[in-house]
Amino acid sequence: MADGRPADMRFRDELRDFFRFIVRPRLGPRLPGRHATRGWWEDWFPALSVGRLLKWALFLWSINLVFLGPIAVAAATAGGATHRLNIHDIPWMAALLWAPIVEELLFRYSMRRPGGLWWLVPAAVAALLMGPGWSGALLVAAILLICWLPHLVGPSCASRPLPWRYRLAFRRAFPWVFHAASLLFAAVHLYNFQLHNTPWWLLPLLVLPQWLTGLVLGWLRVKRGIGASMLLHGIFNGGPLVVVWMLMQWAPDMVNAL
Repeated sequence: MADGRPADMRFRDELRDFFRFIVRPRLGPRLPGRHATRGWWEDWFPALSVGRLLKWALFLWSINLVFLGPIAVAAATAGGATHRLNIHDIPWMAALLWAPIVEELLFRYSMRRPGGLWWLVPAAVAALLMGPGWSGALLVAAILLICWLPHLVGPSCASRPLPWRYRLAFRRAFPWVFHAASLLFAAVHLYNFQLHNTPWWLLPLLVLPQWLTGLVLGWLRVKRGIGASMLLHGIFNGGPLVVVWMLMQWAPDMVNAL
């Protein structure tokens, strides 16, 4: 990932673009700073600074901590749902590497490459169900290899582009595709909870933070690339886990009392 970023695109400009985008999702235009001749490279290795990604992570953490998180906690308390996370066995690899790669491939990669939906989505679902073991890791490696093959070997290995009428239909349906992907991304995270007898109407409130995160990650995937959404996904997941780890190191009594 490059260290620099476009000088004329400030964070508040990106924030305005994000809010306009979620009201009216479109495939174009991209944000400034991309090079047409390096499209594939910048899709995976965006010209975006770590500092900019941290600003987006701070935006998400702040909204979730102050607003959406308390709503989710209240819904969990009211419905009797409990989180599955074992704070004494933090899943670092799953949170920082596995989930960002697999979930971005499943929910957002095809937003710009719909031609691979027929094989990538089933493969990514299978990898998600396998989990971060050897079999799942090998499957994810195979998915990435197939995605990269045309650029490693040559255009002869690329799949045939979708006919124009299908591409036009996808563009027209893209707002529905974008928001459906964000909702499904949030719904998958209900697995993080032991729901017990939680009423169905409380379930959406439990995953409001993931819904907002999915909107930002989807916008970032479309505007910057799949590499940017994977990186932000990992940073976002890592922040709360680092806080829990620090509390366990310096205030274990407080953590054990939770």
